[in-house]
Amino acid sequence: MSILPALANALRADWRERTSAESRLLPQGKLSGPMPWVIAIMIGLTVVATASGLALRNTARAARADVAGGVTVQIVHGAPRERDRQAQAALAILKAAPGVAEVRLVPQKELDALVEPWLGTSAGDDVNALPVPALIDVRLSGNADAARVKALGDAVRRKAPAARIDAQASWLAPVFEAVHALQWLAGGLIALLAFATVATVLLASRNALGNHRSTIEIVHMLGGTDTQIARIFQRSMAVDAAAGGIGGLLLGVIVTGLLGRQFAALGSGMMAAGGLGWSDWIAICCIPLGGVLLAVLTARFTVLSALRRML
Repeated sequence: MSILPALANALRADWRERTSAESRLLPQGKLSGPMPWVIAIMIGLTVVATASGLALRNTARAARADVAGGVTVQIVHGAPRERDRQAQAALAILKAAPGVAEVRLVPQKELDALVEPWLGTSAGDDVNALPVPALIDVRLSGNADAARVKALGDAVRRKAPAARIDAQASWLAPVFEAVHALQWLAGGLIALLAFATVATVLLASRNALGNHRSTIEIVHMLGGTDTQIARIFQRSMAVDAAAGGIGGLLLGVIVTGLLGRQFAALGSGMMAAGGLGWSDWIAICCIPLGGVLLAVLTARFTVLSALRRML
């Protein structure tokens, strides 16, 4: 049984010796160079772009879920008595309609509060003199598709000819399209930042190879392999990428937090629903790991390809 610990110690000692020997083949990179700062900027921008895309996705999902079964019925009539009569008739039809989960006639006080910022009405004004339609909020048990909305509209207009019925999702269709376009924009920005990171690492690796060309030739004559040399470069790049990734993550999280506070101050329910969950933050924290892996692989393939052409 004592052979296994001795073998493990021998393997660890051999690994340390080989690692130390490889690290002396070529000069190691320094964290004071520009590479960590460039990677930090790339990672920081990627974090902000990713957080924005995830927040937009959450906002769109919450908004769609909220208005998926929502329908609004307006009774547009200039005569207040006739408007109220048709509103009560429409309310009775909607309550008896199949597939309707909830029906609510919006009180006059809520309507007054809605139009006050736009029409300047206040307590004591004759609101009935204004052509304000009666509103009925309807919640269906399923999605408010075009066929269901048309069937409800036909049934309601038999008793309330002045009724207008609309799916609430149709009002937000332009908003959903804009959010979808912004999500694609965030994804495109992430792809461009990844491409810029690869290009930066590629140029830095080629520059390092050019600076140490004579040393590499001597190492080859002494029996050093391409894999050993590439390992040195990728280890140096991993250190720089890790340092830049941590700094970029902190920078991106701070910027994301500040932006979240600014949007939360708007007091909008849609903005409040666009917060980031635990899974979103886990994905964001994995961005530096992806950046390190991308930088190491780029450095390795660049160095190996250049060494093959060099020989």
